[in-house]
Amino acid sequence: MKIAISGKGGVGKTTLAGVMARILASRGRKVLAIDADPDSNLASAIGLPKEALAKLSPIASMTSMIEERTGAKKGSYGTMFKLNPKVDDLPDDMGVSYQGVKLLLLGCIPQGGGGCFCPENVLLKNLVRHLLVQREEALIIDMEAGLEHLGRGSTGYVDALIIVVEPGQRAMNTARQIKKLGEDLKIKNTMIVGNKVNSDEDKRLIEEQLSDFPVLGHMSFNPKVLQADREGKSPYDIDEKIKEEVETILKELEKRI
Repeated sequence: MKIAISGKGGVGKTTLAGVMARILASRGRKVLAIDADPDSNLASAIGLPKEALAKLSPIASMTSMIEERTGAKKGSYGTMFKLNPKVDDLPDDMGVSYQGVKLLLLGCIPQGGGGCFCPENVLLKNLVRHLLVQREEALIIDMEAGLEHLGRGSTGYVDALIIVVEPGQRAMNTARQIKKLGEDLKIKNTMIVGNKVNSDEDKRLIEEQLSDFPVLGHMSFNPKVLQADREGKSPYDIDEKIKEEVETILKELEKRI
């Protein structure tokens, strides 16, 4: 199972990614969780302790390693560098494991390089392609809305792009934009999950406004998710309701893919 999760900032995609990763690991699956959103905190949503988090660094900020693998110095745009750097050892060497989930932090592609053709971008996209194509674990990628880390050569291996939305027009407009990006990248299955729903009316609003999306399910507005964030814990560890809701979403996902 190779899943990318996206959505407008603050809709709860990182919560879904973290709880989904923990559920899959609890089933005995090997799970790779990839934090590809510079603004997210997937480590906290998984429940990674502070001492383990201290061992985790964004790959995009590892200047010496990027220079070694690509042959180009950080910031040296316009010079020649390797387009297929070695990346197969990075998940095991750079990842941190907790409760059966191995977490890898990609980091931010620098804007100074135009966001496209730079050594950091080449290395990260090769890494994501390796994870999608050649690794056997269940893979969950917590994406930014722009899907920046995905490349056309790898998206055929994405089983589903899940867009998390809340019952509001901005989140739903972002969902439409992300769907268009996914179509441009040839992602076959784009689905939605509603979050922060308080009523059947909220569910109907999401499903009617986004009627061209398959709906995997909904997560309720849940104060315990806010509590988990304040305490730096995973919602998986403090609330049975969200575990049940994400389990239902997972079962629907598995039926569809």
